[in-house]
Amino acid sequence: MSDTSLSSVTDATLDTRGRGLAAAVYILYLGSIMAVITAPIGVLLAHLRRGRVSALADSHLQFQIRTFWLGALAAAAALAAWNLLGLVGAPAWASWTLGYGFFTACLAWTIGRCGVGIHRLMAGRPLDNPRSLLFGGAAVRLND
Repeated sequence: MSDTSLSSVTDATLDTRGRGLAAAVYILYLGSIMAVITAPIGVLLAHLRRGRVSALADSHLQFQIRTFWLGALAAAAALAAWNLLGLVGAPAWASWTLGYGFFTACLAWTIGRCGVGIHRLMAGRPLDNPRSLLFGGAAVRLND
């Protein structure tokens, strides 16, 4: 590799600070499926290190922080709706349907976000839109 080809590579592609941390936070989020305590640990790590890592890792940390807080907000809304169903005297099956439906949707959303994030992180790519509600602006394709 000649010196001219090295000069064309930007510093952003060489800077991998925080990449391992971002991967660890994704793993902690996926681990929260079995042990809920790992997600708050992951978001705490992401909050503490955001802005102190490379731009690549920073986009992933912002995405992870948003994943946690959007999930927490959705859980609070589902819990309020579940309690409201009990207060109005809805049949038990309605509450169970809401609970299982929310849990399944949240599980799929979390796994999808973590999967897209890990894929892009290992490919050395930042998220296009880390503030998105779905998958960071990534076009999810089988050949991606």
